[in-house]
Amino acid sequence: MKDISKATLQRYPVYLKALRKLKSLGIKKVMSKELADYVDIQPTTIRRDFSLIGHLGKQGFGYDVDELINIFSSQLGINFDEKIILVGAGNLGKALLNYNHWDNVIGEIVCAFDKYPEHVGEISVPLYDIKDIKTRIPKGCRIAIVCVSSDVQNTINILAENGIVSVVDLTHEHFVVPKGMHVRCVDIVSTIIELVFETNKMNYEIGE
Repeated sequence: MKDISKATLQRYPVYLKALRKLKSLGIKKVMSKELADYVDIQPTTIRRDFSLIGHLGKQGFGYDVDELINIFSSQLGINFDEKIILVGAGNLGKALLNYNHWDNVIGEIVCAFDKYPEHVGEISVPLYDIKDIKTRIPKGCRIAIVCVSSDVQNTINILAENGIVSVVDLTHEHFVVPKGMHVRCVDIVSTIIELVFETNKMNYEIGE
């Protein structure tokens, strides 16, 4: 396999999601032009990106959807049966559960933990007290979505002690993680600030 640029790697998950959707619709073969309509990427770019992995298709016959899914899954290290846990089952946590299954791309949230499970009410996955995580965490679980509003550092410590190596952080709180743990912060406020800045800049340039 040739060296692949960061820009190309960022497109691979987009292709994978589209391919999984096509498979769910019963489509077995896809042309680059047809895939382009799903992902809004030029067919020439798609063909170039695919060529970096190998000879995946035959001109005039298109690409085998199952083959592409297997190849991209391998390249990205994605497990479609990834067991994800949700920590913090308040309003935000419940909203995230409405998007569970993630278009069948990466697995699903299989259970939730909360400091006060008796206050949560009914949710769509099993709910446990965070203090019981050692016995309740699914075998092989590596990823947690964290949206607690207090005691964040202690929560992270508990997760690290119980096999979690990657965290999606929606807490907006500062915390430290042990070496080897990966964190991706989802900061909606910062995103809105950036958009406000870009919008103001655009309006200023239009008014010049």
